[in-house]
Amino acid sequence: MQELSTWPASERRAITGVFTDIDDTLTTEGAITADALQALADLKAAGLQVIPITGRPVGWSEPFALVWPVDAIVAENGAVALTSSRNGLQPMPDGQGVLSKTYQQDEATRLSNYARMQQVAARVVREVAGAVISQDSAGRETDIAIDHSEFAHLPPAAIAQAVEIMRSEGMNATVSSIHINGWYGAHNKLAGARWIVRKLFGRKLDAEMANWVYVGDSTNDQLMFEAFPHSVGVANIARFVPELTHLPRYITRGERGAGFAEVAAALLAARHSPA
Repeated sequence: MQELSTWPASERRAITGVFTDIDDTLTTEGAITADALQALADLKAAGLQVIPITGRPVGWSEPFALVWPVDAIVAENGAVALTSSRNGLQPMPDGQGVLSKTYQQDEATRLSNYARMQQVAARVVREVAGAVISQDSAGRETDIAIDHSEFAHLPPAAIAQAVEIMRSEGMNATVSSIHINGWYGAHNKLAGARWIVRKLFGRKLDAEMANWVYVGDSTNDQLMFEAFPHSVGVANIARFVPELTHLPRYITRGERGAGFAEVAAALLAARHSPA
């Protein structure tokens, strides 16, 4: 990983869109900070497309999709897209706007998978010492989540055991900075990114990868770090580096929301620097 300051201005000027993780990338101690929220607004005001993509549940994401200045939020690791009639143009603290929700799976598939996933979640809780369902699980529709660092703490061996149980049941499983997520289906963060670009803009993400940057902080971001030629880890990614096969290209000096604000400032500064 190179320092963010080494990212060439010519490459930053070519960026027209930003994908970003939410937990511990946009947020700090579970809430978005003023500098990160302003960074989102500044990017949108400059004409960039901005799309958070997260393992958090759709129910948890809905209020943010209404008030944050973003084009959409893709939740549950690529399964669900939330868009607002505001079109992401400005922050709306009063929550104005009409929210639309779109799924990658049809309703029958979601209902069938949901029942299967609850059985797997019960098995994880039963077999992994200390495992508990995440407190945001009431808002989940297409995945399950086990808390390992938000309100509970699981040691690495227990995290690995939970992942193995999910995968033994035929599920996809990833580990974020706070949760172990499991789901049925072919979607993931990268597939979700391709889907939302096609849905919102009618374009193919793979044809314009050089015009996007991905910002993240943990092991469930490494598929994106691998795929995007421009990728940034906020400084708190350091705790996960030993577990990462694919590292981001750059790293910020600041952690969490402050690190994201650094990325936004770097992008905007390049637009005002000589070509």
